[in-house]
Amino acid sequence: MSNNKSIEELQESKIKSLFNEIDVYKTGKIDLKTLQSALDKSDHPLKNNNDAILQLFNSLDLKNDKFIDYEEFKTYFIKAEVQILNGFKKLDSNSDGKINLHDLNKILQEKNINENDKFQKFITLLTNDDPKANYITYDQWRDFLLFVPRLNGSRLKTAYEFLNSNHNVDYNSEGDITVSNDLLKGLGFFLAGGLSGVVSRTCTAPFDRIKVFLIARTDLSSTLLHKKQSLAKNEIPLDKIKSPLIKAATTLYRQGGLRAFYVGNGLNVAKVFPESAMKFGSFEFAKKIMSNLEGVKDTSELSRFSTYIAGGLGGVFSQFTVYPVDTLKYRVQCAQLDTKLQGNKLLFQTAKNMYKEGGLKLFYRGVLVGVTGIFPYAALDLGTFSAMKKWYINKEAKKQNVSPDDIVMSNLIVLPMGAFSGTVGATVVYPINLLRTRLQAQGTYAHPYRYTGFKDVLFQTIQREGYPGLFKGLVPNLAKVCPAVSISYLMYENLKRVMSLE
Repeated sequence: MSNNKSIEELQESKIKSLFNEIDVYKTGKIDLKTLQSALDKSDHPLKNNNDAILQLFNSLDLKNDKFIDYEEFKTYFIKAEVQILNGFKKLDSNSDGKINLHDLNKILQEKNINENDKFQKFITLLTNDDPKANYITYDQWRDFLLFVPRLNGSRLKTAYEFLNSNHNVDYNSEGDITVSNDLLKGLGFFLAGGLSGVVSRTCTAPFDRIKVFLIARTDLSSTLLHKKQSLAKNEIPLDKIKSPLIKAATTLYRQGGLRAFYVGNGLNVAKVFPESAMKFGSFEFAKKIMSNLEGVKDTSELSRFSTYIAGGLGGVFSQFTVYPVDTLKYRVQCAQLDTKLQGNKLLFQTAKNMYKEGGLKLFYRGVLVGVTGIFPYAALDLGTFSAMKKWYINKEAKKQNVSPDDIVMSNLIVLPMGAFSGTVGATVVYPINLLRTRLQAQGTYAHPYRYTGFKDVLFQTIQREGYPGLFKGLVPNLAKVCPAVSISYLMYENLKRVMSLE
């Protein structure tokens, strides 16, 4: 009994010592900021990885009150140590208290999560950079994994993926896949993301077409009424149709049939690859700059904030690069469709007229307004998704009476969450996109008005249509988010398997 008590006392002493070490402000409670500070000051492998630290904090915060007290910390420690010990015993094939590195390498390969160069980095952290080490002791194993969140039932896999993740899938405001990865190694992911974007944009092109039509046309009541000869006797007069969406769709169909819904889609899909290439390249370049500013050796050690800034800069640069294509697309979509000038002839003639009217400067009309909307969109999208994810995980953890890090979110949950968060961001910044589109489309058949700049287009829009006019076309824009995300995800995952990318 005394021996057992001694073991319990030693464990209690160790837990208290560890808690006091993390409780850097000596308040008796640890919040997220305190945990981040403690890990940043240590040599913990997950320091500077705010995403991993947040997952860890949620695992420790059993009461979900945004603070970790000693009892919560103790409960986590005891449970985690039992799990880690059981995992170690499974890997310790000859029960000598050591894990052979060759055996560990083999196990990781069987789990399809290992690559040679990344395995070396992983082992360097596990063995405290000992080049002669050929095994791992239990103490090394426990100390390394103790503060790693247990996602999908495996701390080992979580640690490996957090430390060595080489690509992250996300969706932009168009519902396309965006993949941040090493450019040379990630060519396959780049192609998969680009192709999924092409399919997604083509499938949802009618929604985008109706959106642009509604943005450009300020007075739908007069749409095509002056062209009575183009309407058959049995057709419903457009002024009798109350729904703006149905009126817009009807007008487009009468102008050019089903083909009218895909005007400009060729330009839309043509820009997917260069847009992605510019985004990846500038994102990697921005991460290197941020690494120098933060004083970290590798871009994988960047804080979440700096990664977000780098991603934002990548988005700004990519949009600036393809902006002329966007302008040309909008002006083609705003041209008169019931004429002989269609297809490539309409495209080249529109480009020629634009250059003749204002040179290259005309292609960049409204660019400052356009890039301004990227950062708030990304912030709202990311913030909403993170909040929903945390709420769902905590709710399910309480319901199932398990730790939050034991909750696995299925794709059926992730997809609608992604669509909803994208909807929130897109709705808030939509007026900026509407004003940008009108600046780009000004002087066309569908939008003959002229503007001197952002203030002028804002003033004229409110004067003619009121504040609701700032949200014209929002419904079809949001209607394409869910199918766009779903199609992109479906295509991306299947293309990865076809290309043997995983």
